[in-house]
Amino acid sequence: MRILIATDAWHPQVNGVVRTLTSLARSAAALGADITFLTPQGFASLGVPTYPGLRVALPKAREIARRIEAAAPDAVHIATEGPIGWAAWSYCRRHRLAFTTSYTTRFPEYIAVRSIIPAWLTYAVLRHFHSAAAMTMVATASLHNELSARGFRKLGFWGRGVDTALFNPHHPARLDLPRPVFMTMGRVAVEKNIEAFLSLDLPGSKVVVGDGPQKAWLERKYPDVRFLGEKTGADLSAHLAAADVFVFPSRTDTFGVVQLEALACGTPVAAFPVTGPLDVIADHPVGALDEDLRRACLRALTMSREACRNFALERSWENSARQFIGNLCALQPSRLQHALPIVAGSQAVRG
Repeated sequence: MRILIATDAWHPQVNGVVRTLTSLARSAAALGADITFLTPQGFASLGVPTYPGLRVALPKAREIARRIEAAAPDAVHIATEGPIGWAAWSYCRRHRLAFTTSYTTRFPEYIAVRSIIPAWLTYAVLRHFHSAAAMTMVATASLHNELSARGFRKLGFWGRGVDTALFNPHHPARLDLPRPVFMTMGRVAVEKNIEAFLSLDLPGSKVVVGDGPQKAWLERKYPDVRFLGEKTGADLSAHLAAADVFVFPSRTDTFGVVQLEALACGTPVAAFPVTGPLDVIADHPVGALDEDLRRACLRALTMSREACRNFALERSWENSARQFIGNLCALQPSRLQHALPIVAGSQAVRG
C-alpha cells in the first residue's frame, strides 16, 4: 500500500508531530506499507511572526500537484493544517480525491495566546478543513469528545506509541545536581506553560530540555533552573532516564508523546488533569495528575520506575502504525476519487 502524508512539520524541527510521523513510517514499512512524505523541503519559506526560528513553507500549487502525482498513492493523509496541508487539501478537492486528516495540534489556543485572533474563529476554519476528510484521526478519547462537542464529525482513532529500544532506563546521564531532579522537555514556548512548573517550590533541582522563543526570558527570570538546550536520540533518552520526575505542564497538547518517552525511561510523570495526561496516565500508577502541580510532582516521586517502564513496553509504534493503516484500508480513500461528490461550502466529501 502506497501512502502519501502531507505535513508542514518536518526535519529539522524537533517536535511531537515530526517524531510521530518518522516513527510511523519506520513501523509501517515493517507492515508492508510504503509511506512517502510531502514536506516543506524544496519550497521557499517565511518566518512565523512572534516565533523566532520557526518557518512555514510557501508551496506552489503546480509543484504540489507534481509531487502528489509522482507518488501515485493508494491513500492520502494530511497531517497538518499549515500551507502544505491546505495545498494538498485543495489538490484533493479539485481532483475529487478523498483523503484523511489528523488533528494533532491545538492551533486555536496557540494562536489565541500569540495574537488577537479568538479561538472560536480558528476552530471554525479548522472545522471547514477537516469536514472535507473521509476521517479525521485523533489520538485520545478526550480529544474525540472535545472536538465532537465543537462540531467536528467523522472522527476516528489513531493512538501513539513509543520507541522502547531508543527510550530506555539503562544509561542515565550524569547530572551533577541536587536530588530529586524534576525535568521537563519540549518546545520552550508560552503555549507549553513551562513557567507553571518553574515557579513551583520544589526540593532538589529543576531542569529544562529543549529550545524555543521563551528560553532566554525564562533563563533570566529563573537563574536557578538548569537549561540544557535541545537533546535528541540517545542523548535525550539518557537525560530523561536521569530525572526523578518528568513534569508535563502543558494544558494544550492533544497527546504529549514525550510522556510515553519519559515512562519508557522509567521516569514517572507529573501533570495537570487535562487532555493528553488524562488519556496517557489516567489512574495508572505511573504518574500523578493534579490541579496542584506541586502536589503532583511530590506524589510522582513515590512511584515505581519499573512500573513506568513496563507500562511503556505495552505501547509500541507497531500497534500505532497498524491502527493508522487499518483506518486507511477501511476507507481506501484514493480509490474513490471519481465516485465522491464534492459539496459546496463546508460540507464534507462522503467516504
